[in-house]
Amino acid sequence: MISRRDAAIALDVPMEMAQRHGIPKRLSEAELGEILDNPPAWLVQSRANRTGKRPVWVHLECAVCGYEEAARPKKWWPEFTYVVCEHHSPAEVPKAQAGFIRSEFDGVGTRFVGIADVPAPA
Repeated sequence: MISRRDAAIALDVPMEMAQRHGIPKRLSEAELGEILDNPPAWLVQSRANRTGKRPVWVHLECAVCGYEEAARPKKWWPEFTYVVCEHHSPAEVPKAQAGFIRSEFDGVGTRFVGIADVPAPA
C-alpha cells in the first residue's frame, strides 16, 4: 500500500490537489500505476499548466548522514549547496570553498538546515 503523500510525490502534485481530487489515504501500487498510465483530466491539466519555474516536490538528502525526504519547496529557498540535518555540528559539513560566503537557512523540510555558498563580492 502507498500513502496519499507518496502518491502525490509520484504524481508530482501537491498534497492538497491529491486530496481534492479523491486520491485515497492509502492506495495500491496497481491503483497508482493506473493513474500514471491513464491520467485523469485534472492531472493532465495540472501538467499542462506547469511553468517549470519551481518544482512541486524536491528531494532532500543530508550531506552528512544521508537521511532523505521529499518536501515541497518554499519560495524563499535559495539554491542550496548542501542540506544537513539540524542536529549535525557545523564541523561535520564540508567547508565553503575559498572566495565563497556561507549562509544557513533553518526550517528546510522537517529537519534540515539549508546551506548556500555564494561567491564573495569582489
